[in-house]
Amino acid sequence: MKRTTDGAGPAPLPPPAGVTAAAVFRPVRSGNAFEETVERLLQAIKLGVLDHGDRLPPERELAPLLGIGRVTLREAIHVLAQEGYVESRRGRSGGTFVVYRRPRPRQDDLRRAVAEMGDRLADTLTFRMAVETGAAQALAATALSADQRTLLRSRLAEVDAARPADYRRLDTVFHLTIAELTGSRLLADACADARMRVTDLLNAIPVLGPNIEHAAVQHAAIVDAILLGDPDAARAAVTEHLEATAALLRGFLT
Repeated sequence: MKRTTDGAGPAPLPPPAGVTAAAVFRPVRSGNAFEETVERLLQAIKLGVLDHGDRLPPERELAPLLGIGRVTLREAIHVLAQEGYVESRRGRSGGTFVVYRRPRPRQDDLRRAVAEMGDRLADTLTFRMAVETGAAQALAATALSADQRTLLRSRLAEVDAARPADYRRLDTVFHLTIAELTGSRLLADACADARMRVTDLLNAIPVLGPNIEHAAVQHAAIVDAILLGDPDAARAAVTEHLEATAALLRGFLT
């Protein structure tokens, strides 16, 4: 399996379509290269890191990031094209584009997702609480550069201005950005994994106006705590935010 050999790992990927992708485009294991490549690409698509209409990074950039050869990457993309997630277009402005659209939320979808998780639901929510509060706490203890502070404010502005159809995707980007800005690849990976485990649940919840207004206040509190360098306040703000999401889930399940 072909990997970069300069000892520094793959070069950072420019964010596709203005969002972050580093947390999902990470090296796969050699024993299951094809299967994990499919998983990584689906994760990016289902989390909304790559949205409908976005173009996948070129093979010459994406293959090294995933630690695979182009043949394996092409095989994975071919499967996703067959299943209706992406399509390849020729020409000067061609490439591989996401065509998947997230379905409108239905209560039956939520019940189905919960049933599939079974006894793992409580464990999943605990895992998400641990890694996302930890990420915010760690970032608040970090001396952020001016560019990093600007990026965090930009992510907040994007989710605040999101249309209902884009809200879940931009909310995901906001939370993943916090983890990535810590500089810990392991923590960013864990937060992406935690978000992926609950994405079907979150996508099945209707986007409710009052909840979005409440979430906006909580998001602002998270960013304020991080920018003020207050780890305890950052942890508390994320805890309150995730507890509100859990309460909404319980409400739709009763």
